[in-house]
Amino acid sequence: MPTPPLIAFAHVGKSFDGGRGAERVLAVDDVSLEVAAGEFLAVVGGSGSGKTTLLRLANRLIDADLGHITVEGCDVRAVDPVALRRRIGYVFQSGGLFPHLSVAGNIGITPKLLGLPAAEISARVDDLLELVRLDRTLYRDRFPHELSGGQRQRVGVARALAAKPKIVLMDEPFGALDPLTRDALGDDYRRLHDRLGLTTVMITHDMTEAILLADRVAVMRAGRLLAQGTPTELSRSGDAYVGELLRTPRRQAERLQVLLPRDGAA
Repeated sequence: MPTPPLIAFAHVGKSFDGGRGAERVLAVDDVSLEVAAGEFLAVVGGSGSGKTTLLRLANRLIDADLGHITVEGCDVRAVDPVALRRRIGYVFQSGGLFPHLSVAGNIGITPKLLGLPAAEISARVDDLLELVRLDRTLYRDRFPHELSGGQRQRVGVARALAAKPKIVLMDEPFGALDPLTRDALGDDYRRLHDRLGLTTVMITHDMTEAILLADRVAVMRAGRLLAQGTPTELSRSGDAYVGELLRTPRRQAERLQVLLPRDGAA
């Protein structure tokens, strides 16, 4: 018997008020998508494609108008939204840290809300700082404004993992970082995903990042799910937009091969 998906969207729709008498904006249009336990799924699309809306529907930051969403087999509408969010890790693009809390305070916020003892929270903070490669003696008591962008994002990942979730949702988590930091943090997170047995859904506009980090990629445009699959499966898609997205990493790889010949050979 097949294992049920950990997250499932079934014919999900969501629209928003266009404002000032404008027509409603259909942000997510009849999307059906499943995420298996342990999978790393990247959802790729440009601005206005509906990818972030889809992510926010999964933990009920917003509610769907149509269709059904299940997490761990339960319809999300039947679950208290606050309780749902506390068992799903969420990583924001800019880290989304509370500026008035120290690094330790930010990471420990969810375990504290869950009523864990202070000593257990403190030990968990130390473990997580080590996990995301931040020296606890240097960073534990710092505040967000004292951190670099990459350090803030590492703290954001640690905070998302603090309540030991099975699922982590990531909204453009590395998009605001410089290329070296972005590459290193992406690789580090992928190792954490595998080591901890997480299920990750990552939103990105960067097809290269999606191919390098994810097991499977879903492509959205104008609220619709155009294609989903491994990079090899996507390359067989007949959709013109999917083909256009895939051409960018291919072009970059071809140009790099010319500009960076191996072993210094011309």
